[in-house]
Amino acid sequence: MTGVEPYGRPDVEETEAGMVLAAVADPPVRRGSDYAQLSRRISQAGLLERRPGWYAVRVALTLGVFLAGWVAVLAVGDSWWQPLLAVGLAVATTQVAFLGHDAGHRQMFRRRGPSEAVGMIAGNLAVGLSYGWWVDKHNRHHANPNHEDEDPDVGAGALVWTYEQARGTRGFGRWLARRQAYLFFPMLLLEGLNLHVASVRAIVGRGPDGRFGTPMRHRGIEALLLGAHTAGYVAILLLAMSPGKALLFAAVHQGLWGLYMGCSFAPNHKGMPMPTAEDELDFLRKQVLTSRNVRGGWFVDVALGGLNYQIEHHLFPNMPRGNLRRAQPIVRAYCAERGIPYAETGLVDSYRQALAHLHEVGRPLRG
Repeated sequence: MTGVEPYGRPDVEETEAGMVLAAVADPPVRRGSDYAQLSRRISQAGLLERRPGWYAVRVALTLGVFLAGWVAVLAVGDSWWQPLLAVGLAVATTQVAFLGHDAGHRQMFRRRGPSEAVGMIAGNLAVGLSYGWWVDKHNRHHANPNHEDEDPDVGAGALVWTYEQARGTRGFGRWLARRQAYLFFPMLLLEGLNLHVASVRAIVGRGPDGRFGTPMRHRGIEALLLGAHTAGYVAILLLAMSPGKALLFAAVHQGLWGLYMGCSFAPNHKGMPMPTAEDELDFLRKQVLTSRNVRGGWFVDVALGGLNYQIEHHLFPNMPRGNLRRAQPIVRAYCAERGIPYAETGLVDSYRQALAHLHEVGRPLRG
């Protein structure tokens, strides 16, 4: 669906209507627009209604497994079995993070208060991730997905996503850009540490003007919960095992958590079209054309936290996770009616496409 021009960015294929990409977050639903018509179909199917029972079971199971894992860490004690428990807890930690994601989109509750409470408990206290920082960053991504200048997820950093970004690298950054497709998964082992550091910086860091850089409604509470997470994490590990085993446990747990998080988000947009300021598209086409769904049964649904229905999620961010599967055939059929390409592939192929994009972006530097 995409190509790449030398020292440019991925091509954006035009739809049959001759349209490319555009950007707005949570736009007004204009009466008669393509998105408004799809929204009415989704609403009439009852798919925007909250599912408190579904989430009650999901939260109970997820937190139950998460807490049981930490009880097991204390019970096993100073044993070389601890790294195995760290693997299981990395999975459980990611599942808890998915709950924070759903709370951030108000999929559980319509009201802000309960959503923020669940989000900060799941994010700051359980995972060690600033909920306020993540919501601000994630909302900017949803508003302008895959837009180089607006989406923080494709900004230049350790990885580069366009030829322009690749050309701007220097020194070690350029060395990484040349090999980034091969280093992508190993680099994700550091993503957990990166998220923790970014969270702390967002809470305590200030910009050049002396003001806090990230808007937060509950900065003090977030700082308190993040501190409680850090103190509790260190205390449990040192109570249960020797310092050497504690360091090994933390390395395995945090490394695999970062890898799992990265592998859950990477298939969604990487390698898909990237809009420019000149592209003019409505909300529907912008969200569909920049997103990719991942096929699979219930295992993929659980493993990716519903993010495998990325198109439906971006069109209706507050739709409860349990309804995304039911919304997919409606959205896919509607896109077919309007001649809008609907990208869907298997999990392995989604990684192949993302890595192929990373490899292609670094090609001029290798030449």
